[in-house]
Amino acid sequence: MTRLLYALSGADRTRQFSPHVWKTVMSLAHKGLSYETVPVGFTEIPAIEDGSTATVPLLRDGDRLVRDSFDIALYLDVAYPDRPSLFGGEGGRAMARFVESWSQSALHMAVTRIAILDIHNLLEPADQTYFRRSREERLGASLEDIAAAGKAEIEGFSKRLQPLRNMLKAQPFIGGESPLFADYIVFGALQWLRTTAGTKVLEEGDAVAGWFARCLDLHGGVGHRVTAA
Repeated sequence: MTRLLYALSGADRTRQFSPHVWKTVMSLAHKGLSYETVPVGFTEIPAIEDGSTATVPLLRDGDRLVRDSFDIALYLDVAYPDRPSLFGGEGGRAMARFVESWSQSALHMAVTRIAILDIHNLLEPADQTYFRRSREERLGASLEDIAAAGKAEIEGFSKRLQPLRNMLKAQPFIGGESPLFADYIVFGALQWLRTTAGTKVLEEGDAVAGWFARCLDLHGGVGHRVTAA
């Protein structure tokens, strides 16, 4: 059976950077499932799988196509119940919904502002044109102005992670003694920053930095597959 993961990449096709794709990379590794990565640029997404999606990740698992990182994780737990669970039950699914909402509201826009020019610069020319137009329309400012505002986000970024820092006093992962999909959600946001801008936002010895390092090392170190920018 062919299993394919369509993943957003830059001009360097080995550099997959999407936070949502990284959630799925970690989910597949958690389940111990093999797959082939199909790197795509922004402007190539509408053509994949006969126009089946407007975004990635997109997972083809045999004759099944599954979109959206959260839906992919839900699918994997149902399709492969004999392998380690990504949620650990209904409570874990509910927790992951909350963590995803927190991560996207507290972290994603900050990463966007910090890394927006770095993301633009790692893309193919056609994707650069698309990225500039779409982000400037969405955010109402030039990429350069957004990046200038992003400098202020760097200093305050660590504070945004205080809820996670407090929790890590009691357990090594959001999932408890071992990671769950909730961990991969937040990991995806920090991996996005690591693989695009490489900006240091955590000090050595920080509990969140230790957690992120543990996540990078999970599943044979799959998180290290793409080097820091």
